[in-house]
Amino acid sequence: MLDAHWPGGKAVFYELDSDIALAFLERYPTPAAASKLTAGRLEAWCKRHGYSGKKPGSFLVERLRSAPSAASRLSPATVEQLVRVQVQLVQGIRATVRALDKAITEAVKAHPYAPLFATMPRIGKVNLAQIIGELGPILERSQTCEQFIADAGVVPVTQACGKSRTVAFRYATNRRARLAVTRFADNIRHGSDWAATIYTDARARKRRHPHAIRILARAWLRVIWACWRDGACYDPATHQANGKINTSADTPVAAAGPGCAVVSVLDVGPPGAVHCVRISGRSRSRRARIRWTESRAVRTVSRPPWRGRSGSRRDQ
Repeated sequence: MLDAHWPGGKAVFYELDSDIALAFLERYPTPAAASKLTAGRLEAWCKRHGYSGKKPGSFLVERLRSAPSAASRLSPATVEQLVRVQVQLVQGIRATVRALDKAITEAVKAHPYAPLFATMPRIGKVNLAQIIGELGPILERSQTCEQFIADAGVVPVTQACGKSRTVAFRYATNRRARLAVTRFADNIRHGSDWAATIYTDARARKRRHPHAIRILARAWLRVIWACWRDGACYDPATHQANGKINTSADTPVAAAGPGCAVVSVLDVGPPGAVHCVRISGRSRSRRARIRWTESRAVRTVSRPPWRGRSGSRRDQ
């Protein structure tokens, strides 16, 4: 409506639904009402209403004057009435949102899971409420940590039949839970060195940003599971002391030997679990035997010699 009837009122302040913008539209609902507005008057009015944008009155007036002229055929009285009604509706919605935010904050403080996760870095009140509301029921019905991570929707779907094996994105899942945990993971990587290392390592392995965030989310879901299982609040010092991350660079095995191929782990889970691997070199045997090494990032696969069509055996 403002684009057609009052473009200048929309251009003065950056956020149209802010308190200062709504107050401006309520005081100057039409172009005629703001026609005699000067930089000094506008700056004094902003001070009375607690404007925190730190923009001078001359800058705001320039925004107002540089806006396109209204092409409305409605009378100024009609435009004034329409603008005031819309402002009252937005103010009512904002008041309702504030009341809901306050109620959610009080409910989160009273929830028994809140102390477990409230100390996590950069989690915030809104994200904490999302984590508790979406992941809480999944925690209660999950039997293992891997089931909890799968129900949260941050692990791929593996389909295998005979020699074919595909790993695809998981679409059939609780999308609200996945959105809550991925938002948390994307935010926490800026406040945790442990999380930043996991994200950086995933990006170094040519993973796109969404994929790297899901890898990081899986790591934090294991932390959330441990806090919930033990009933202990998250402690950054304890987490760091446990040494749950290997910060050493990924280096291939020096000499794999004949009949062996190097396998790069794309997503390292808990000890003893590998979600996705990539084999460099020929792999013709379906019965490849994994020989574990000291490095978590590189494995060696030993394969029996391949038998050709003529029945002769030859090394790969």
